Amino acid sequence: MPTFPKFHVLLVFFVWLLSPWLSSAIPINIWPKPRFLSWPQHKGITLSPDFTIISPQHQHLSASVTRYHNLIHSENYSPHITNSIKLIKRYNLSKLVVTITDLSLPLHHGVNESYTLSIPFKSSSAHLSAHSVWGAMHGLETFSQITWGKAPELCVPVRIYIQDSPLFGHRGVLLDTSRNYYGVEDITRTIKAMSANKLNVFHWHITDSHSFPLVLPSEPSLAAKGSYGPDMVYAPEDVSMIVQFGLEHGVRVLPEIDTPGHTGSWGEAYPDIVTCANMFWWPAGKSWEERLASEPGTGQLNPLNPKTYEVVQNVIQDVAKLFPEPFFHGGGDEVIPGCWKTDPAITSFLSFGGTLSQLLEKYINSALPYIVSQNRTAVYWEDVLLDAQIKVESSFLPKDHTILQTWNNGPVNTKRIVAAGYRVIVSSSEYYYLDCGHGGFLGNDSQYDQQGRGGSSDGGSWCAPFKTWQTIYNYDITDGLVDEEERKLVLGGEVALWSEQADPTVLDSRLWPRASAFAESLWSGNRDERGVKRCGEALDRLNRWRYRMVKRGIGAEPIQPLWCLRNPGMCNAAVHSASEDL
Repeated sequence: MPTFPKFHVLLVFFVWLLSPWLSSAIPINIWPKPRFLSWPQHKGITLSPDFTIISPQHQHLSASVTRYHNLIHSENYSPHITNSIKLIKRYNLSKLVVTITDLSLPLHHGVNESYTLSIPFKSSSAHLSAHSVWGAMHGLETFSQITWGKAPELCVPVRIYIQDSPLFGHRGVLLDTSRNYYGVEDITRTIKAMSANKLNVFHWHITDSHSFPLVLPSEPSLAAKGSYGPDMVYAPEDVSMIVQFGLEHGVRVLPEIDTPGHTGSWGEAYPDIVTCANMFWWPAGKSWEERLASEPGTGQLNPLNPKTYEVVQNVIQDVAKLFPEPFFHGGGDEVIPGCWKTDPAITSFLSFGGTLSQLLEKYINSALPYIVSQNRTAVYWEDVLLDAQIKVESSFLPKDHTILQTWNNGPVNTKRIVAAGYRVIVSSSEYYYLDCGHGGFLGNDSQYDQQGRGGSSDGGSWCAPFKTWQTIYNYDITDGLVDEEERKLVLGGEVALWSEQADPTVLDSRLWPRASAFAESLWSGNRDERGVKRCGEALDRLNRWRYRMVKRGIGAEPIQPLWCLRNPGMCNAAVHSASEDL
């Protein structure tokens, strides 16, 4: 067995100890961190003034190539911390050559998003190869992030090799555009930022009880009467532009039309098919169990009215035509007993032995097959299967055509869903709800008058506390799943921004850089090569990435003073022995 001098062992340990600092001192910073990167010599070369990107012709890829070519030449990124990088002056890089194995692969769940990127020594060409167009877009983003300097001296690392692919195929952001309206430019800016973070699903929660902003050709009165106004709607041409923008950025646009609950806005056009519409959400003198909704904004579709299904089918058909995405989110959450019980026909149904779960089964048994008939896979919130009061039997949710999205009880509900054999998208509110921790929005709420009693423990927010980027980064969405077959059923996850207290003025800061932390955890994981959580190492990298996002026009909120970035390691928590902590 070989022996090593004590000095050598100490040196290796010292380098390992400083490795997070050393990695933060080099000018390249790729977010999310690639699965494999080799750059042994820390040398760089300049880009030729005529640098170009050569790629196959493809409608969406070509738009992406043009965008990145312009970004590379105009960004002029200067790292806050630089280290001495030896620039090779004998030659420069004149082109990036992109090769795609299969140009025909559509942007669907499970498409191969892997890529390899190399800049060889003594070569004027860099090489980006990918199995699909969508993997190539990720590679282009990575190339843009390893470019630094100011024109005309733009630099890239040389003799670098990156092999990269995501751990999870579904990496999404949910945005609620019903409670507060967001303009098309807000949505496209969000998709742009998602693409930069290698997120690939924009889950568009379009409608809810509060407003119905989507203009549908077959049911125009829903938006005409249910939106906040004619200047707060999404016309078909708006949707087409957003979908196209998503394709050019490698981001799927997944529509959600939440039913049968959360449909009060439908009642403006069709009052006969909506129960408890426009009623006070929690009647005075009633218990929480007797409420009509879980928050202000009441209304649920009536499963006993045949007109309900006529309207719902028109909506599903129109939405399927507007969105090419193979997943269709049908909602299904928070169906409240008290709301249905306000309807005389339903009350009569219950008096003759019917149940509320049978009402939901009747609705799902009509809506889900119609979604499937449009060549779509139905996505529902977990409530349809797991709710304590109103739920359906699994026989009504065929596993081949149904995906469930979990938002309660963290890993416990994820385990329940996969144990039942369903694919799952993880959006655990305890970790992934970005609206939490900002207080409540109810008026006349006495819980805030807590002088001398320490204040409300949750600050008025049902899902408090605020979800820090560290909380998000450290969450393992397959935690507790030992069986490999169950782990495979976890498609990925989504962070969610519900908009009771969010609108365009705070959109960027609520999402970023916390959604960036989520992006890396689902792309390359939250652990290093030794299996140790790398949140501490990620801090400086995320901080630098946040500044770069801001430079790119994304209003990401700060996570540290700039001083910390310029003094790596100085803002870390102190490490004390157990005796010192006593």
